[in-house]
Order: sequence, then C-alpha cells, then structure tokens
Amino acid sequence: MSGSVEHKIYVKENKKVEFSATTMEKVREMISHYPEGRQKSALLPVLHMAQEEFGGYLSVDAMDYVASLLKIQPVEVYEVATFYSMFYLEPTGKYVIEVCRTGACAISGGEQILDHICKKLDIKEGETTPDGLFSLKTVECLGACGNAPVMQINTKFHEELSPGKIDRIIEHLREQTENEKPEGSKWADEF
Repeated sequence: MSGSVEHKIYVKENKKVEFSATTMEKVREMISHYPEGRQKSALLPVLHMAQEEFGGYLSVDAMDYVASLLKIQPVEVYEVATFYSMFYLEPTGKYVIEVCRTGACAISGGEQILDHICKKLDIKEGETTPDGLFSLKTVECLGACGNAPVMQINTKFHEELSPGKIDRIIEHLREQTENEKPEGSKWADEF
C-alpha cells in the first residue's frame, strides 16, 4: 500500500494489556515520586516493568498503555523504547545475551566471544534459538571496559569472558531452566 509506513512500531494488535495488581501498585508508587505533570520521569522503570510483565517485549499496545498511565503521548514512549537497546520491540528468548562490541571489548577478544556464542547456540546475531531460550544481540558499550570482554544476560553482567566461561554460563542457564523453571532476573524487583 503506497504511502503507508511498514515498521514494527506501527503494528497495533488492539489487545487489552493491563498490569497485575501487584505491578500496578509498584507503578503508582513510582509515579508518586514525581510532581503532577512530571509523570514522564517514571518512564524508564515503568517500561522495564511493562516489558517484563507483557511477554519480554514492548508491543505497541503495551507502549500505548504505558503512555496512558503516565498521561503522555504514545510517541513519547516510542521515542524512548526505540532509543535504548534494553527495550525489545519483538519477542525474545528467555535469556537475552547482549555482547559488547565497542573498543575495549573488541581489542580484548569481544569478536571472538561473539563468534563462539554464535557457534555454541547455532544462531546469528539478532536471532533466537529454536527452543526460545536464548536471543543474541550486540550492543554499544556496557560500561565495564576494565574487565573486557563483557556481556549482559537479562540484568546480570558477565566480565572477563573466555570461551570456557561462556560455555559454563550457557550450560548453567540451561540446567537452571530445566530444573527450577525460574522466573529469571526481574526488573520489577528492582523497584
């Protein structure tokens, strides 16, 4: 269709999204820290909670819901969600592996680490394993240059990486998922 925009940010499913009572209580508490008219200041933590509660990514419906809670325009939410690499606009695996690929990590073996993870999981950057367990992406500086190469899996940092360390981390996550069925690292717990 000519003149229309084809981008995932414009795909509205019109699904009703709503925080659980527990999360909504945390959201209200977060918003209460800011004066009337300044609710937008709570946007980052509320987006983290929305991403966690609504399936690990931010659909247009979820972002519109957040906008309504904060009394801001949906585009203000879209701007933030598309700017930060910690927000996902499409479904991801249970564990999102983010490998730093900037200066210090690159010269300390970051590219080899990325290659090793690709081979270990049999996926490419930007893909998710068929079992839905791992998604792999690269990001700009994770801010731990002194301990390069580094990666982050959900909310946990892993530094001074080597192929052996990567293998142990991945196997631990697989075992943990099989044995405990954990909820994983939760941003909502931080607030």
